[in-house]
Amino acid sequence: MQTIPIRYQVSKPILAGKEREYVTDVLESGWISSSGIYINRFEQAVSSFLRLQEGIAVCNGTVALHLACLGMGVKPGMDVVVPSLTYVATANAVAYCGGRPVFADCDLLTWNVTRESIEAAWTQRTVGVLLVHLYGLASPALEIHALCAERGAWLIEDCAESFGAQIEGRAAGSFGDTSTFSFYGNKIVSTGEGGMVFVRDPVRRELVRQLKGQGMDLNRRYWHPMVGYNYRMSNLTAAIGLGQVEMAGYHLAERRRIASRYIKNLGVLEREGLVRLPVEPPGYLNVYWLFCLVLQSSEPRSRERIQEALLGSHGIETRPFFVPMHRLPMYDYGQHLSHSEFLGDRGLSLPTYSGLPDDAVDEISEIAVAVIRREVKR
Repeated sequence: MQTIPIRYQVSKPILAGKEREYVTDVLESGWISSSGIYINRFEQAVSSFLRLQEGIAVCNGTVALHLACLGMGVKPGMDVVVPSLTYVATANAVAYCGGRPVFADCDLLTWNVTRESIEAAWTQRTVGVLLVHLYGLASPALEIHALCAERGAWLIEDCAESFGAQIEGRAAGSFGDTSTFSFYGNKIVSTGEGGMVFVRDPVRRELVRQLKGQGMDLNRRYWHPMVGYNYRMSNLTAAIGLGQVEMAGYHLAERRRIASRYIKNLGVLEREGLVRLPVEPPGYLNVYWLFCLVLQSSEPRSRERIQEALLGSHGIETRPFFVPMHRLPMYDYGQHLSHSEFLGDRGLSLPTYSGLPDDAVDEISEIAVAVIRREVKR
């Protein structure tokens, strides 16, 4: 039970650029809804930073996934392979379209799916893969794209947690037929709520644009030839986003600075066999959306005790890993995915946000070492 105020949050948005200036401009202009110059400016800024083509801004990351699935034609009777260890929105987007998410296990070191785990989950009804780049490290998108190409399937990349991550110098989000991003308040680039969709095929791209605006014809006002959705981003939100993406280099550098310090400080726990720390395989750029570790205890409840001690005695907020989706009631098909289950029970995220001082990282690390040693060895 918490006894002192929170001193270090797991994450928080840092508005270090021109966000206030741009928002004030929007308020003075009166264009606060889904029309206005900042939407286009934000789309162009994100597209330019990631070197991707024609981003489509939407109101949050979940609807970005829904539109991506609609754009790729997901329908009832279709299976889509999805990592089990990720946020539930990824599977829900498939279900919104009537498709069935089928879950793939992950690698114990990278926490991401592999080509082999996706092959193991493939069914006769599989039409595509919805790949997630988890906690800031890209999944092996080149290998998985090759698998999809071999089998005549499509690939969607969920980059909600990996803005700026790279493989061989290419941005996460540049390998699939479609990719999506989230700009929720805890993301590296944040708009409070917001998302973006990138679609490689121009015909599908225009379909996504039409669907996000109530299905209205893009060239004929108030003509709606299909059922669409109100998934538009507001000009006010986009103004915040533009200020954020202009500072993206700073935010990414901050994540790597903090992660480097955690790795140095917590390495002693890894050498003692008490935790595993995040990895950065050759050719990959990890952006450490949240700095995470995995407890190596055989007792999953040790994580709960560690969280309680860090928060209640020291005011340090932490977050557990996602509950693997194959364990959730609506997606429990009787699958047993041992790696996802192990990580889901033992993964822990520490405070990670731009501006977190070195001495704060050192303090959090020192306390975490003592608490983890005590609780894991109990």
